[in-house]
Amino acid sequence: MPVVNRIADYGPEMTEWRRHLHTIPELGNACHKTAAFVAEKLREFGVDELHEGFATTGMVAIINGQGKGPTIGLRADMDGLPIPEATGVEYASTHEGRMHACGHDGHTTMLLGAARYLAETRNFAGRVALIFQPAEETGGGAEVMVAEGVLDRFEISQVYALHNAPGLDKGGFFTSSGPIMAAVDTFHINIKGSGGHGAMPHQTRDPIVAACGIAQAIQTIVSRNHNTQDDLVVSVTQIHTGTADNVIPDTAYINGTVRTFDTEVQAMVMRRLQQIVAGQAQSYGVEAQLDYDKGYPATINTPNEADFAVSVANDVAGKDHVTAEYGRQMGAEDFSYMLEKRPGAYLFLGQGDTAGLHHPQYNFDDAIAPVGASFFARLVERAQPLGTV
Repeated sequence: MPVVNRIADYGPEMTEWRRHLHTIPELGNACHKTAAFVAEKLREFGVDELHEGFATTGMVAIINGQGKGPTIGLRADMDGLPIPEATGVEYASTHEGRMHACGHDGHTTMLLGAARYLAETRNFAGRVALIFQPAEETGGGAEVMVAEGVLDRFEISQVYALHNAPGLDKGGFFTSSGPIMAAVDTFHINIKGSGGHGAMPHQTRDPIVAACGIAQAIQTIVSRNHNTQDDLVVSVTQIHTGTADNVIPDTAYINGTVRTFDTEVQAMVMRRLQQIVAGQAQSYGVEAQLDYDKGYPATINTPNEADFAVSVANDVAGKDHVTAEYGRQMGAEDFSYMLEKRPGAYLFLGQGDTAGLHHPQYNFDDAIAPVGASFFARLVERAQPLGTV
């Protein structure tokens, strides 16, 4: 895995940074300790400007290159997950019930490594804006930062981000032109019936039977209502009801997720859910309320920027370790809000055969941090080379 020699020299220190961050996972936009550590390092590296307080604990660091030119944005997420850690490593989380189970500690470290190199060398024109973002897992920190004017205020012309990928070749890059991550929505269905004795169901309006009917009918949205060429996932993930074996309850609750790439498909799912909930409620003689929450939009790479990112990845990892048409993934990512406003690309960086994301035994592989940092650094140098403006 060829990397920038100077960044390779940072390897041991990057491991220290990452493992320190791993001990202090924070949730949502409350990444206070993480942000303080990142800000300390950025000042130590000599960035030209540091703007803090976006989305509560997010920040943007500006490094000026040599001469006039545009501003390229690089983004890393910082937040952890509410998962008890089970890695057994000596640098495990010191925050009970929380851990870096998605590798955001590694993402932050990769961007810090790139920041140090770019501040030292400044072998580029224009500026680079280093975006350290909280609340990717929940809260849509990217949406908040965009709304707070990050892209406009710093005149960012294009944006890029990396995410580690367990199960993919270690040190390899994977991306796609166009849609790469799905939009994610959530539905909540509250059913109100009339409970009673389990031995006398005829005296009740059973919400459990209604919940089962609704859950089964929801499965027909994918199997019977959509074009098989359009990617779609509709999953019922929770049903909660009842307290005892001989009591029919008054209420039931259904929860689930919807993953789409096309707004017309999304609208169809919303319409069908409304019809199913209303129709099944009437059929079973209960009341039912659907609440549909639109979440992160689809993450869509712009073709020119995706192709450019692939060419940079080829330089860093070699063509044999870069997949340019990886395909669509049904997970979601709030970097999508930045890609809605600016051209850019989102890539996966393989970390080999490890526990999966959001697993209590997951741990970021420190060996790939210099690879990701090298990608970010080369991206800036090639996007905004000296002597071209």
